[in-house]
Amino acid sequence: MTERTPLLHYRLSASVTEPEEEKQQQQQQRRRPATLDERSAGAPGRRSAESRPQHKLSTFFGVVVPTLLSMFSVVVFLRIGFVVGQSGLYQTFGMLLVAYFIICMTVLSVCAISTNGALDAGGAYYMISRALGPEFGGSIGIMFFFANVCGSALYVLGLVEAIISTFGVSQDVPSGQHVLPTGYWWSLLYATAILLVCLLVCLVGAHIYARATFLIFIIVIVVLCTIFISFFAVAPRSIAVPSLNSSVLSSANFTGFKLETLLGNLYADYSVDYTTGITMTFATVFAVMFNGCTGIMAGSNMSGDLKNPSYSIPRGTITAVIFTFVTYIVLSLLVACSCERLLLQRDYSFLRDINAWRPFVTIGVYSSTLSAAMSNLIGASRILYALARDDLIGRFRARWLCDGPPMGLAELPYSVGRNDSARASPCAGRVLSPAKKTSRGGNPWVAVLISWFLVQLVLFSGKLNTIASIVTIFFLLVYAAVDLACLALEWASAPNFRPTFRYFTWHTCMLGIVGCAVMMFLINAIYASASIAFMLLLLLVIHYLSPTSSWGYITQALIFHQVRKYLLMLDVRKDHVKFWRPQVLLMVANPRSSVGLITFINDIKKSGLYVLGHVTLGDLDSLPSDPLQSRYESWLSLVDRLNIKAFVNLTLADSVRHGVQHLLFISGLGGMRPNTLVLGFYDDCDPKDLLQDPPAQSAIFPDSLAASQDVEEQLPLQFPALRSMAINGGGKVLGPGEYVAIIADAVKMLKNVVLARYFCHFDRTEALSQRGEPLYVDVWPLNLLRPDSSSYVDTCSLFLLQMACVLNMVRAWRRARLRLFLCVEEGRSLRGPEGKLGHLLRDLRITADVHTVPWDQVVALHWQRQDAAAAARARQRDDQDVAEVSDEGEDDYVNSFPSNTARLSDDYLQAVNRLILHQSCPLPAVRFLYLPRPPADTHRYLTYLHQLDLLTRDLGPTLLIHGVTPVITTDL
Repeated sequence: MTERTPLLHYRLSASVTEPEEEKQQQQQQRRRPATLDERSAGAPGRRSAESRPQHKLSTFFGVVVPTLLSMFSVVVFLRIGFVVGQSGLYQTFGMLLVAYFIICMTVLSVCAISTNGALDAGGAYYMISRALGPEFGGSIGIMFFFANVCGSALYVLGLVEAIISTFGVSQDVPSGQHVLPTGYWWSLLYATAILLVCLLVCLVGAHIYARATFLIFIIVIVVLCTIFISFFAVAPRSIAVPSLNSSVLSSANFTGFKLETLLGNLYADYSVDYTTGITMTFATVFAVMFNGCTGIMAGSNMSGDLKNPSYSIPRGTITAVIFTFVTYIVLSLLVACSCERLLLQRDYSFLRDINAWRPFVTIGVYSSTLSAAMSNLIGASRILYALARDDLIGRFRARWLCDGPPMGLAELPYSVGRNDSARASPCAGRVLSPAKKTSRGGNPWVAVLISWFLVQLVLFSGKLNTIASIVTIFFLLVYAAVDLACLALEWASAPNFRPTFRYFTWHTCMLGIVGCAVMMFLINAIYASASIAFMLLLLLVIHYLSPTSSWGYITQALIFHQVRKYLLMLDVRKDHVKFWRPQVLLMVANPRSSVGLITFINDIKKSGLYVLGHVTLGDLDSLPSDPLQSRYESWLSLVDRLNIKAFVNLTLADSVRHGVQHLLFISGLGGMRPNTLVLGFYDDCDPKDLLQDPPAQSAIFPDSLAASQDVEEQLPLQFPALRSMAINGGGKVLGPGEYVAIIADAVKMLKNVVLARYFCHFDRTEALSQRGEPLYVDVWPLNLLRPDSSSYVDTCSLFLLQMACVLNMVRAWRRARLRLFLCVEEGRSLRGPEGKLGHLLRDLRITADVHTVPWDQVVALHWQRQDAAAAARARQRDDQDVAEVSDEGEDDYVNSFPSNTARLSDDYLQAVNRLILHQSCPLPAVRFLYLPRPPADTHRYLTYLHQLDLLTRDLGPTLLIHGVTPVITTDL
C-alpha cells in the first residue's frame, strides 16, 4: 500500500463510554421521575448507595487501555516517518518534548479535578460545567460534541481513503487487488457503509465496543512489536517511492542501522509534501505530530465505571502518557537510524514495506482508525445525552411552548398558577429532550441516532484537512478549558477544593492554557479565532437562556476572593468629601406597595451602596427556626425582577425601631456602610399591591410573564398581604411616635435621613417615557417650618442640592431640568438672594433654574398666630412647660426642631402647601423639600409628624431630606 492521501490522519481524543451491562442497574433507578435538583445537578452524591452501578473496571482496563488506544492512532503508523524526514531527529525530539509538556500540564489538571469528587457521565464536559458553571461548561460541551462528531467523520473518511489506496482501481499500477471503483460518490458510499457498521455497534450497546477494546489494544501492540522487531530482523532493501513531478517511481533505501543514515537525519530539511504539493514548515509538521499526543480524556471519561476513580485516573493517565512518549521517542530514533530521508519524505507507509509481514501495518491502520471512529461516535452520543439530561438548552423555548411556567422561573421562590406551588415544567428543555431517551439497558439510542445523522452530514463535505484542523482546535479548546477550570478552583481558594492528587499548581494550569492557545493558533489562526468566538457566543446564549443551576458558580468564589481583598483595602479613615457618594439603606415594610420607591432610590444611589432593609417582628427564642431564611430568596428574586443593583438585609427584632437600629449598626462592610436612611412616609393611605395588578406588573416587569395575557400565569411574589388586604384587617405594626423616634435615632448616628411620600403611585417608566414633554425636578432648599429663616447654605440645604444633582446625573434623568425655588418677602430686594444663590450654584457646578417666590401672605399667617400665642403666654406664665419652651436658646431654635412648633398653625402649613402646588406648572416628576430635625422632646413627635403631613399633602412624589454630613466642596 502506497499512502498518497493528504495530511488527514489527525489524532482526536475519544470519549470511551460506559459498558452497557453496568449501565443497566443505573438506568433502572433513573426510570423514576427525577426531581428538579437531580435533573439540574446530576450529582452522584444525591443518589443512594443502592442506586449506584457496580463499578468493576480496574486502572489498566478502565484508564490505561482507553487512553493508549486514543493516543495511538494512524499517526504512529503513517506520520512518524513524515515528522522525522521533514524536521530531523533533533527537532522531532524537541517537538515531542514541547507537545508532551503541554499535554502533561493538562493531565495534571485532569487528575486534580477528577480526584476532587465523583464524576458522572460527560467526561470533560462534566468536569468543566461543575467547576466553571453551566454557561462555560455548556458551551464547551457543545463544542466537545461537535468535535467528536467531526472526528468520527474524519476517521471514517480516513479509513475509506486508506482502503481505496490499497484496493481501489489504479491506472498507474494495475493489480489484482485493486478492484474497488473510485470517485466521490463511491467514496461516500464506502464511508456510509462503514458509518452504518459503527451505528449498529453503538445501537446494540456500548458493551460490544467495550469487549472489543482489549482485542483492538492487543492488535495495536502486536503491530507495534512487529515494527520494532522488523528494524532488527529485516535486511536492507530498496523501496519504490513516487516522484514529485511525474508518475514515474524512484527508489529509496532502508539501510538498517547505520551511523551515516543517522547523521543524515539529525537536522531539518523541510521540502514539498508529495501528496499536497505544499512546502512544509515547522508549524505544519508540529501540528501533524501534535495530534498523536492527544486523547488524554479517554480515561477520565471512564470514571463512572472505575472501581476507584480517584486512584485510577491519575495513575492510569500518567502511565499511558509516559508509555506513548517512550514509544514515540524510540520509534523516531529507530527510523532516523535505519531509513534514508528520501524514503521518509516520499512514502508515509514505509513501515509496511519494511515490516516482516506487510499486512500487519495495514491491519493496524484499519483497526486503529475504525476504533477511533466508533469511539468518537459513542463519545458524541454520550456528551449529547449529558447535555440533554442537564437541560441547558431549550428552556427558553419551553417558556413559550409549554402550558406551564418555565423551568427557570419554577426554581425561583414564586407561586405559580392557581395553587401557588413552584412546579417544574415537564417540557423544560424541549429542544434536546428526545436525546434523554434510553433503551432498557440504558443506552441513549436517540442521542446515538442524532450523532450518526450529523456525522453523515459531515461526510458529504469530504474536506478532510479543514475538518481535521477544526476538530483539533476544538479539542485543544476543551483542554484549555479544563486547565482554566483547575486554575479557577485553585485561585478561588475554596476549602472544599482539596484533591487527593496534589502534584499541580496554578503555574501548571496557566502553562497548559497558554500552551493549548499557542497550539490552536499555530495550527490555524483563523479557525482558532472563529472557535473562540463561537464558544463565547454559546456562552452568552446559555447565560441568558438557561436558568440557575445548583452546581455552584466558580465566578462567585473568585468574586468573593477579590472583593474581600479590596474591602480590606478600603479604609474609612481615608474618606474625603470630594469622593462622597450616597450609600442608602431603604427600609421596606412590604415590597408589594414599595416598588415605585425601590426603583427610584436605585436611580438616586449614583454607583453607591444600596441596601433593602426589612424588619420582621418576633423573638427567636419562641420560634422553632429562623423565619428570615425562607424569605430571603423572595427578596433576592425581587431584586432580580426589578433589575436593580441592591443588597438585601433582613433582621428579626422585638420592635421596628430596634430592628432599624440593628441595620444601621451592622449593614455593610468596612468602608461600604450606609450613610443615608430612607423611609416611606407615615400616613393613612391605603397601599396598592403592584405585584398582583396586571397593568402594574406589565409596567414593572415588561420582560417577564407579567405581560402575559393570561392572568392565571401571573407570578406574584411570596410576600405578606398588605394591611388593607389582610384577612383579619390587621393594622400597622409601627406607631407614629416610634416612626419619629427612628428618624431621631438616625440623626444621632450621623446618618442622613430621607422621607419619601406618594411614591406608591410613582411610575418611573411613565415619568421618563414622555420624550416630547419637559421633565422637571423641583427643589425647595429652605426650611419651610422656619418662616423667620431664609438661610439656604446650611448643611441640610447643600445636601438637598447634592441629592437633586445626583438624580440629574443619572442617564435616564439627564434631560430633567432642576428648578430651585427661593422664598422671599416682597419688601426685600430680590436680586440679592437670587444672585447669591446663582453664584453658589456656579461654584457647585450645578445647573438649575432659580425662581423667586413671594410668600408675604403665607408668613403673615404665621405672625398672626405668634401674636395670639404671645397673649396666651402672658396669661399662663406659671405654666412650667411653656416657660421651658420660651427659654430655648438660639442654637436650639436654628438647629433643632423649631421652638415655635406649637405656634405653627395649620393655616400656615396649608398655605405653604398651596404655595408649592401653585408653583407646579408644569407638574414636576418629583419634589425635594427640606426636612427639619425632629424635636428633642418626645411629646412633640406627633405634632412634628402632623406638620410634615400638612406640608406635603397632595404634592405627588416628594422627598423630605435632612443632611448631617458635608457632601459638597468647591475645591479641586
